[in-house]
Amino acid sequence: MSDHGDQFEDERFENGPGGAAGERMHDGRTRRRGIYLVPNLITTGALFAGFYAIVAGMNGHFIAAGIAIYAAMVLDTLDGRVARWTRTESRFGAEYDSLSDMVAFGVAPALVVFSFSLDTLGKFGWFCTFVYMACAALRLARFNTQSDLGSFTGLASPSAAAIVASAVWVWSESLGAASPSLAGAVFLGLVTAGVGLLMVSSFRYYSPKALNVKGRVPFITLVVVALGFAVMLADPPRAFLVLFSLYALSGPATWLWRRWRGEPEADDLDDLDEGGAPL
Repeated sequence: MSDHGDQFEDERFENGPGGAAGERMHDGRTRRRGIYLVPNLITTGALFAGFYAIVAGMNGHFIAAGIAIYAAMVLDTLDGRVARWTRTESRFGAEYDSLSDMVAFGVAPALVVFSFSLDTLGKFGWFCTFVYMACAALRLARFNTQSDLGSFTGLASPSAAAIVASAVWVWSESLGAASPSLAGAVFLGLVTAGVGLLMVSSFRYYSPKALNVKGRVPFITLVVVALGFAVMLADPPRAFLVLFSLYALSGPATWLWRRWRGEPEADDLDDLDEGGAPL
């Protein structure tokens, strides 16, 4: 998942005497303000991957577009972690990462699925595409204001992008050079819009950042992980489609389970509308 919510500007850059021009040194000179190269270079790679996915989708290379979106997901996971490991966090990096996410996980998947089949649906295809893209922007804006890393409110944009990209990838492999039927295009449009609405919902999703990878685990855990890798390598698009679809459904399923047991979370109460359902 994206880590741009974890990056913060050093206060001396934002509030110090140097202001926007730079940092005031002890001898009175002003050191010019710059940016950190390594994490922002990785973010640029994710941005390029999103751009490449758009171009590939527009030219009918939907498998390449799906791979590019997955590459953007990997790079998006790395940039924030590299920034923390090298102590090069910055507000610039956080904002740049957010804009990169919008291109890679908002604009790219929307245009890829539109080029694949939704362009045949006229205004309905436009509507589904825009709903997804607008919801991705709103989801990223809301994520930037959150501080709880244990869970997400709404489906994370990389997960939503993975579902759309995987669906197009699987469908493209199955059909070959043929075009999706009208019913198939409508179904894909509904899936695209539905995934977009999950991004702006109030469903709570477990954050992988809460995993404790430093502690000891049972031996069977390593066996399960190895089997999981084997399944993913055997058929990556279908494996990722099932995995991220189950993750997307876990939010509504958890909400229904807690309501059925009468055990709503305290955090959920603030996110409910007057009718008692997620926004």
